Amino acid sequence: MCIYEIPLYLSIKLCKITKNFLQDKYRNEIHSILELKNYSLTSCIGCGKCWISHRYIFNDDFNDIYTQIIDSDFLMFVSPHYAPIPAKLAALLEKMEQITFLHWGADNSYKSEVYSKPTAIISHGGGSDWALKSYKLMVNDTIANALDTIQLKLIPFNDEWNTGISLPVDKVSFSTKSIFPEQSYNWEYLTSLISNYIDVIIHNITDIPNQPKIKIM
Repeated sequence: MCIYEIPLYLSIKLCKITKNFLQDKYRNEIHSILELKNYSLTSCIGCGKCWISHRYIFNDDFNDIYTQIIDSDFLMFVSPHYAPIPAKLAALLEKMEQITFLHWGADNSYKSEVYSKPTAIISHGGGSDWALKSYKLMVNDTIANALDTIQLKLIPFNDEWNTGISLPVDKVSFSTKSIFPEQSYNWEYLTSLISNYIDVIIHNITDIPNQPKIKIM
């Protein structure tokens, strides 16, 4: 499952690049690209009712997403730098954290419903190479911290980029025609970097089916 929220052109494009590479090289099919903007996700209110059901009685959309995540063999989160991550992604992670933490707190041998599920992170923002380390710190590492509590298995890119990868903008220009800057990208470079990360991921996954259900978020 590929999970993303903000309807940015780049997030959508990155999900499609990932999907096409997996299909072309590994003959794997991504069963869903999940757009969090299409779901109503509310913040955890600390009621503790998920202790019994492992679900949230006040948020059916979360339960729908969580079931899809459980049913998947591999997850990928695609996130822009957005204070520092988008609100719905934060809400999704905090609910999953709460479900896991309550049960682990009572029994340290507890394994969550997504225990050790392979997961990857791709971040991006409005800066070029100089900003990537900041994006890693604010986006990748923030998401990775939550994934660790949830007991998902994050696949690193390398020793330096141990919480996924971050992608740069090639050029940024401004125009009086829009309040937003115009960002252009070196798609050949981005595609190569994503492809290299996917190769690392696939080679680190040894216990999923030949045709895994991959969810990009």
